[in-house]
Amino acid sequence: MLKNSSFKFVPLGVILVVFLPVALLIASCKAQSKNNKNAAGFVQIFDGKTLNGWAGDPTYWRVENGNLVGEITPTTLLKTNSFIIWGGGKPKDFELTLEFKITKAGNSGINYRSVEFTEVPHALKGYQLDIDGAIRYTGQNYEERGRTTLAYRGEIVTVNPPGSSTAAVRDYVKSNAWTVRTVTGSLGSSDELKNNIKSEDWNTCRLVAKGNRLQHYINGVLMSDVTDNDPVNGKSEGLLGVQVHVGPPMKVEYRNIMLKQ
Repeated sequence: MLKNSSFKFVPLGVILVVFLPVALLIASCKAQSKNNKNAAGFVQIFDGKTLNGWAGDPTYWRVENGNLVGEITPTTLLKTNSFIIWGGGKPKDFELTLEFKITKAGNSGINYRSVEFTEVPHALKGYQLDIDGAIRYTGQNYEERGRTTLAYRGEIVTVNPPGSSTAAVRDYVKSNAWTVRTVTGSLGSSDELKNNIKSEDWNTCRLVAKGNRLQHYINGVLMSDVTDNDPVNGKSEGLLGVQVHVGPPMKVEYRNIMLKQ
């Protein structure tokens, strides 16, 4: 038997009142952490408040209402396409998800596995998930400053290497499309797929790059599917960025930009 002890009996009710809320809070935090991990592996790469981690011309890029905004005005017309570039690395195999909204006259795109085109400020060269306000090109795979159109919306394509390793890329481009490509299947007609894309409203986008296969989804619908077998011009890693395109005044907005590598 204990004698002269400072121990005092604490009623069970008091213990529950004091410790149960704390235990529930800890359990809730653990569950939330587990859910975040399961829901993703995705990491937010735009904080919705600042341009921290991104590099672009502030004439055209800003944060507004939690969105990454690219805008061309009548007094800031472009001579060359301009990008804001994520500085967090050069993703290889990855998934990118985000939402976008673009005005009718707008032209934009999400570049990936790209390199800086140093001859022009804030320019990228590489694969692009095309986005435009008229919904002519949205979802297609276009290679900026390279092989041009690799897959139109609705196409499953195998991209082949040029016949000569010493030939200029432009020798294999005709009507703004890469001629050394084979359409191997269909995802539906371009017009049918267009019906899944909202005009001047928010759309969801998912971009999957795995090995040499590149898939572009809009609102959960696969819009283009490219297998790039060109070892000369294809890229397995590179920079991410979003674009404002030469043309009339326009505005494009991006939000909830999430990356899973």
